[in-house]
Amino acid sequence: MFCYQCEQTAKGTGCVKVGVCGKDSETAALQDLLGYACEGISRYAHRARQLGAKDAAIDRFVVEGLFTTVTNVNFDPARIEALIAKASLVLGQARGLYESACKKAGRGAESFNGPAKWQPARDRAGLIAQALEIGIEKRTAGQGATITGLQDLILYGLKGTAAYADHALVLGQQDDGVMAFFHEALDFLASDKAKDVNALVGMALKVGEVNLKVMGLLDAANTGTYGHPEPTKVRVTPVKGKAILVSGHDLKDLDALLKQTEGKGVNVYTHGEMLPCLAYPGLKKYKHLVGNYGGAWQDQHKEFDAFPGSILMTTNCIQRPKDSYIGRIFTSGLVAWPGVKHIGDGNFAPVIAAALAAPGFTVDVPAQTITVGFGHNAVMGVAGAVIDAVKAGKIRRFFLIGGCDGAKTGRNYYTEFAQAVPKDCVILTLACGKYRFNKLDFGDICGIPRLLDIGQCNDAYSAIQIAVALAGAFGCGVNDLPLSMILSWYEQKAVCILLTLLHLGIQNIRIGPSLPAFISSDILKVLVDTFHIAPITNAADDLKAILGK
Repeated sequence: MFCYQCEQTAKGTGCVKVGVCGKDSETAALQDLLGYACEGISRYAHRARQLGAKDAAIDRFVVEGLFTTVTNVNFDPARIEALIAKASLVLGQARGLYESACKKAGRGAESFNGPAKWQPARDRAGLIAQALEIGIEKRTAGQGATITGLQDLILYGLKGTAAYADHALVLGQQDDGVMAFFHEALDFLASDKAKDVNALVGMALKVGEVNLKVMGLLDAANTGTYGHPEPTKVRVTPVKGKAILVSGHDLKDLDALLKQTEGKGVNVYTHGEMLPCLAYPGLKKYKHLVGNYGGAWQDQHKEFDAFPGSILMTTNCIQRPKDSYIGRIFTSGLVAWPGVKHIGDGNFAPVIAAALAAPGFTVDVPAQTITVGFGHNAVMGVAGAVIDAVKAGKIRRFFLIGGCDGAKTGRNYYTEFAQAVPKDCVILTLACGKYRFNKLDFGDICGIPRLLDIGQCNDAYSAIQIAVALAGAFGCGVNDLPLSMILSWYEQKAVCILLTLLHLGIQNIRIGPSLPAFISSDILKVLVDTFHIAPITNAADDLKAILGK
């Protein structure tokens, strides 16, 4: 096993026995092979599209295949093995689609090696052996760390983009050009072009460009279905009654569960990245969606253990369940853990039954609230007041402090930084990194809250729209705004967001708590020289460097 796709990778270099995330060596190998199969599928699907032939089922499989391999999504080797078997069938379908298109166009079909010629081994041991032959260590030994690292930067960016694309697809939003790009990029990774540094850098930035479009699709899907988020006070203490906790990222699953629990005497709470759901008009209308419980994903062992109800994990962020609650945790969508009951048909009756069987909260805990819902629509609604405050010198600077949270040491930096931000500055935040400081009282400036919670990680789109709108109002570029980005990363969705920011030419980003293990010294030099990216150091020194004193 060798995996270095997330921030918590062992010793900062790579997990070699078991993943820090809990992924075992079999699962890691099978995920690598599934990604390899997707490259083979895309070799044919990309060329078929160029000849006017496409298949929505092939497109969807590649998106789901990539999303399945994102950190903290699918830990079940049996399910991944089944996906690999399906990948073999889809590969044959893609080949047939391409060959038929060639025949129709009166031209000969190309012949490929590598992933396009892959056929699955007969058993799991054989599949794992195949995976080791195409794994990171083999590729690094043959082509060096810089080329391999850039290839993986692209692949991990594609995985993150696939996650957002899948969220949008679930709500009926898709774009044919986006689907075409997944095939184009995976075909590129399977080609000799992916051994040229300049070509790799160019493709990485193109991943960022397409990811911006995908985040726009997802924003349209969420707001078109549930309305634009509104500034909303959210209860963060429990109320008496039976309870269900929903974690992950999937708004549609939460909506379905809320419909199915109406009138059943069960309160529903959000957890982790689901917190922003409480600001959507189409979701907060449910009176039994009573608030948020707990914090970021890495605290779930303690929080799920203490939660006196059932738990639904949508999309990623699951950890190995403790025996104390494995009987009352459920998964949906692509997320899976061996031994955890999966809801694959949208019928959450088992989740509801488990909640009714559990004790629930026996008393009302005194109410405490935080405010969420400052998406781009809400912030632009008060843009005039914000701009006036900046021009009057009442708002000196904006700090975007957000991103993924995690258990690895060093993340207290973000709490310390937020607390040290001067009182004439505004903090924008998003994703689960905000749990490091989102319950602190930062006050306001001229009635404008100093802490503006923009939403989930995919709501980086909102942050970008806010920055672009402010730049337009001030007649300057985004890099000329009094705006600093202090980002934390954990998994592949953070990678594609970073690539989007780089595509937009945004400079002087500080990132931590550690740099990706797949970024070699040569790649880091390019990022530093071109975009002035810097690793975080300590809050006091970084803040001093930004403010110039």
